[in-house]
Amino acid sequence: MSSTFGTALRLMIFGQSHAPAIGMCMDGFPAGFAPDFDALNAFLARRAPGQGDYATARRETDLPEFLSGFADGKTCGAPIAAVIRNSDVHSKDYVNLSDIPRPSHADWTAYMKYGTSADRSGGGHFSGRLTAPMCIAGGLCLQWLNQQGIRIGAHIQQIGTVRDASFDPIVPDFPAIEPLTVFDRAAGERMAEEIAKAKADGDSIGGTIECAVTGLPAGLGAPMFDGMENRLAKILFGIPAIKGVEFGSGFSCAEMRGSAHNDPFYYDENGNVRTRTNHAGGILGGITTSMPLIFRVAVKPTPSIAKAQESIRFSGGSAQLEICGRHDPCIVPRAVPCVEAAAAIAVLDAMLEAD
Repeated sequence: MSSTFGTALRLMIFGQSHAPAIGMCMDGFPAGFAPDFDALNAFLARRAPGQGDYATARRETDLPEFLSGFADGKTCGAPIAAVIRNSDVHSKDYVNLSDIPRPSHADWTAYMKYGTSADRSGGGHFSGRLTAPMCIAGGLCLQWLNQQGIRIGAHIQQIGTVRDASFDPIVPDFPAIEPLTVFDRAAGERMAEEIAKAKADGDSIGGTIECAVTGLPAGLGAPMFDGMENRLAKILFGIPAIKGVEFGSGFSCAEMRGSAHNDPFYYDENGNVRTRTNHAGGILGGITTSMPLIFRVAVKPTPSIAKAQESIRFSGGSAQLEICGRHDPCIVPRAVPCVEAAAAIAVLDAMLEAD
């Protein structure tokens, strides 16, 4: 099933961008857990639209309505189901897309798979709007993991050519949450300028997000097709606009020798096995090492831009497309909590499977 994820923790995402509601159903979440719903709403607000000049002007409260899974404020073992009502849809902005696919968007492939039945309003089921229910599930998972001493955090590593500092691969620190989640405030200001320039040109811009997971025990995951990289990659690519994932030193390892890339083992003062470096990103053979799990994702520029673009008509012939509507000039800032949510879901699934 294309809209499901997990083995011990099973998540299904449903809805379309302009449907009456979007939502999720998560089965297998531990019983007896009392979430901080205010903290969950604050987490969802980081992803919500309408957050200033770098985000779409669409206004949605994104407050979840829980339908099942709780009794007396605690999880009861039943599947957790929640919906978010869509209240600010402008489907008229997408009328011309019924015959003209947007370049670099899923309009064309959706048509090839589903024909005229595909819902293209707001991107339908292919929309980044579907990351909101993912963040409901991930927000709950983040809170549960935090109680176990496992922390997950992400930051904007790059927008355009502007780069932030990177996580310390041995002892990561987590940046404070700001409009642009970065370590270096000056870099954040330059990133905001890059986004503003792209928007003024009727264009968009991409970037990268770096995420760290600390407190993980060694031994989570499996070799071959059930490795932690595999699990994370599967759910991360469920976030629209993610075009690449790398772990640890990632693609830069291609430029290194083994003597530089290998992470020497040693025993710390408590007798725990650690490594001097962390080029592996906390995973060896698909299994966690207990070192920080560090990965990065590449986020493409928003496909929906105001500039005129060459396209075709489903009905035949070529076309020039000018897109109306409300779109992010840069997806990266609002994708940061989505990456954290995805990582939390994959990690909790692996932990529950190991029990």
